[in-house]
Amino acid sequence: MVKLHDKTFSHFLTEDEIDTIVQELADRINKDYTGKQPLLLGVLNGSFMFISDLMKKLTIDCELSFIKLASYSGTESQGEVNELIGLSTTLDNKDVIVLEDIIDTGNTVGKIFELLKDEKTKSLAIGTLLLKPDVFKDQFKVDYIGQEIPDAFVVGYGLDYDQLGRNLKEIYQLSS
Repeated sequence: MVKLHDKTFSHFLTEDEIDTIVQELADRINKDYTGKQPLLLGVLNGSFMFISDLMKKLTIDCELSFIKLASYSGTESQGEVNELIGLSTTLDNKDVIVLEDIIDTGNTVGKIFELLKDEKTKSLAIGTLLLKPDVFKDQFKVDYIGQEIPDAFVVGYGLDYDQLGRNLKEIYQLSS
């Protein structure tokens, strides 16, 4: 059990389970991008631990950049996505893999698609550590899914509750 602010969270995924999920994603990306040099585009803040571990497991050459968007306040998605930090590199003629820590409704990734629509990417793929299929609006294809989870609020391993819990090595679920 972990207490953050006014909420209690129970254990959900161990450090070893997360490591296995990340390794499986890295293996798929290594296979799919052999001979290519993709640009990993991380969505901050939540994806930083996931991307760090994923990059250590990639054997292909790759580049890295970040974009920062926000859609959550507390434990609820606000339905509106705000761009806080934009792209600092060109995506022209690059294979781009957008990496999220978690996709629930898909609103954030939808906003990223909107932001990237005028870029001349060679290819665009989406990857996520966690996906909530029960609330995902299915408006685009998620190419790399680490694990599907129920529609429950989770923290740890980069995921936060009002900025706390990102530093936890394991993932915890909001207790009912």
